[in-house]
Amino acid sequence: MKDFMMIFIGKEYTDLGLSQEEMQARMEKWFAWGNKMEQAGILRGGEALTPQIRRVTGQNRTVTDLTSADVKEIVGGFYLIKAKDFNAVQEIAQDFPDYDLGNTVEIREIMVFDH
Repeated sequence: MKDFMMIFIGKEYTDLGLSQEEMQARMEKWFAWGNKMEQAGILRGGEALTPQIRRVTGQNRTVTDLTSADVKEIVGGFYLIKAKDFNAVQEIAQDFPDYDLGNTVEIREIMVFDH
């Protein structure tokens, strides 16, 4: 088994004008998906991220403060999971609750370094 990260990219719920009821229904889908992975013993962790962004770029370390409204897409969160391979993670990602909003799951394998 290998470690993978599913990175959730797209628009922030508040930027889409979702009602409180719509946001609550979506959160229930997220909790159900997380519980499904937890019950299967593959969920290793994960977090939702706030919409505030601070970027530090270039040799001069230029600092820019942004919000989700300032960018086209935002990393909204991630899950760390244990799986056999990319295909297994892709299968797990089929239950991502926000495909209908045009949001994306990016799958990355965690690199292991020998010490």
